[in-house]
Amino acid sequence: MRLVDTCRLLPSRFVDEEDSVLSALADNQAHLQELFELDNATNQRLAAERGARPGIGIDELVFGVPNFRIINAAFTYARPEGSRFNDGSRGAWYCAFDAETALAEIIFHKTVEYAEIDYFQDSVSYQLMLADFSAQFHDIRRAKGYGSCLNPVSYIASQELAAFLTECGSLGLVYPSVRHAEGTNLVCFRPALVNNVRKSSAYQLTWNGSPTPVVSVQKAKRRRSDKGNAVTKRQE
Repeated sequence: MRLVDTCRLLPSRFVDEEDSVLSALADNQAHLQELFELDNATNQRLAAERGARPGIGIDELVFGVPNFRIINAAFTYARPEGSRFNDGSRGAWYCAFDAETALAEIIFHKTVEYAEIDYFQDSVSYQLMLADFSAQFHDIRRAKGYGSCLNPVSYIASQELAAFLTECGSLGLVYPSVRHAEGTNLVCFRPALVNNVRKSSAYQLTWNGSPTPVVSVQKAKRRRSDKGNAVTKRQE
């Protein structure tokens, strides 16, 4: 299966230069160095890149390719309760076949967060990251017996399936989006398969008292070197 231009939305602060936030907090260079040391001591990605994370081996991570830190972070920063197809010990690269589906997924989860505190006043910027894949993934879009793995409120069955598949050497799963009708998602279990990661459009999500945010988008500028070289079709 070859997939190009898959879509993953990340908070813009995680895509910008790594020292940008810390630099704004530092009073001087010495203070900045202390902040770096403190951050490094608790940075799960750096720990994994030293071989200090039990959930993922250093031999699985990627180095020396564009945006390798973003790739590694997806696999080393797992939510404690996990996500649909990973538990809290190991992350995964989640993406969608189109930006609309990726946006629907983000909006759903952010809205749930704000509903828990009953506060819908915020504005968050997201960066759309594109990635390409060329590998054989398990595909449950038309397979029977996986309805429980697409439960909108429970990840129990889906995490059990993911644990079994990962142990068996699976590379990942293609599955229907639970948050966007007709949308399709991919979860990749292996960092080395996430190829050609690059920036695309930027999104601003603004909640003004309503659970439905206002979405504005700034389209990415097409680089001159991309003319005539863009691949836009997905092949399976």
